[in-house]
Amino acid sequence: MENFMAWIEKRLPFMDAMNKHAIQYPAPKNFNFWYVFGILATVVLVNQILTGIWLTMNYEPSGDGAFASIEYIMRDVDYGWLLRYMHSTGASAFFVVVYLHMFRGLIYGSYQKPRELLWIFGMLIYLVLMAEAFMGYLLPWGNMSYWGAQVIIGLFGAIPVVGEELTIWIKGDYVISGATLNRFFALHVIALPLVLCVLVFLHIIALHEVGSNNPDGTDIKKPKGSVPPEEQSKFTFHKQYTKKYDIVDAIPFHPYYTVKDLVAVVIFLIGFSWVMFFAPEGGGYFIEAPNFEPANGLKTPEHIAPVWYFGPFYTILRVVPDKLMGALLMFAAIGMLFALPWFDRGTVRSIRYRSKLHLLNITQFAICFVILGILGTKPATDLNNLIGVIATFGYFGFFVALWFYSKGEKTKPVPERVTG
Repeated sequence: MENFMAWIEKRLPFMDAMNKHAIQYPAPKNFNFWYVFGILATVVLVNQILTGIWLTMNYEPSGDGAFASIEYIMRDVDYGWLLRYMHSTGASAFFVVVYLHMFRGLIYGSYQKPRELLWIFGMLIYLVLMAEAFMGYLLPWGNMSYWGAQVIIGLFGAIPVVGEELTIWIKGDYVISGATLNRFFALHVIALPLVLCVLVFLHIIALHEVGSNNPDGTDIKKPKGSVPPEEQSKFTFHKQYTKKYDIVDAIPFHPYYTVKDLVAVVIFLIGFSWVMFFAPEGGGYFIEAPNFEPANGLKTPEHIAPVWYFGPFYTILRVVPDKLMGALLMFAAIGMLFALPWFDRGTVRSIRYRSKLHLLNITQFAICFVILGILGTKPATDLNNLIGVIATFGYFGFFVALWFYSKGEKTKPVPERVTG
C-alpha cells in the first residue's frame, strides 16, 4: 500500500498539496472567534450544492409545473420537505456567515497590502453569490418570487438606449414567463455554481500565497530568526527548521484549528437545525407568505420586498426618486466595497491599533448597513425613506471619511510579534 501511495504521489502530489494548504499550513497562533466564518461558509456551500442536486431531481423548470413540483417535493417526496428547508435556510445562513466573514476582514484590515487580490476574489464570490441567490429566488415560482424578479429585472430598463432590449434578452420573453424561469434555472444549477467554486478555489490559493492575516495585523512570515527569502517558500513545521529560525508566531492548521473549527461547525449546525425544524420561514424573512401562492401577473403582493440579504442595496435603490440614478447608486455601493483596499491609505491593519475615529467610522458603517437591511424589508413610508437617506449617506460616508483620515491617521504602536 505504501508503494502504491508513493506511486500515486509522484504523479499526483495530493499529500503535498494537503500539507501545504491544510495540514501544515502556517496559521497565526492568535486566531479568535471571528476566524471561524470562512469554514462555516464552506460548510454551507457544500450543503447548498448537495441539497440543490437532490432538489433538481424532482423539480420541473417550467411556468406550468414549477410551483406544483415544489409542492410535490414538500408533500410526496421522501424527506423532500427536509431537503427544501435545508436549501432555503442554507441560503440565508450563507449570507449570515459571509457578511460576518466580510466584517472580520473589515475590522482587521485583511484587505490591505498584500491581500488586495484576496479581497477582490472574496468580493467576486459575494457578487456571484447574490446573482446565484437571485436566480434561485425565482425558481419556486411563488407570487413574491415573480414580482421581486419583475422589479429587479426592470432596473435594467433604466439603462439609456439598450435598456428595453436588455430586459427582453434577460427575460427571454416580453414578460417574465416560463422562458425566464428556464434560463434562470440553467444559470442557478450549472453556470453560477461552477463560477462560484472556481472563485472559492482562487480565493483559497490567494490566501495561502500571502498568508492569513490575524487580529494584530502582524506578518507571521517574519520570524525572529529571519528566514532568508529563498527559504520562505519552505515555511514548514519540521522541528529542526522551526528551531533553527525560531518560528513561534504560527501553528499548524491541523490539528489546532481543525478542532477549533469543528466545535464552531457543531454549534452552527445546532442553530441551523433549530431554525430549519422550528422556524424554516424565518418569520417571513426566509420564505415570504406570498411565496406560498403560485405566480400571478394579475395579483400584486401588498408589499414587494426582496429577501432580507438584498435589503441594504434595495433600500439605496428605493430612496432615490430617479430610477436610473437609484440603480447607479446601488451598483456603486457594491463597487465601493471592491475598491476598499484603495480607499484605506493607512499602514496599520487591525482596529486594535488604529484611531478612535476609525473605530467610530466602522461602527457607524455597520449600524447604517443593518438599518438599510431592515428598511429594505419594510414598506416605503416617508419616515422609512428619510431614515434610508440618512443611512445611505452614512454608508457612502464611511469610504469618503476613510480616504481622508487614513493617510495621516494617528495609530498605536503595532507589536512586532503576534500576541497570544
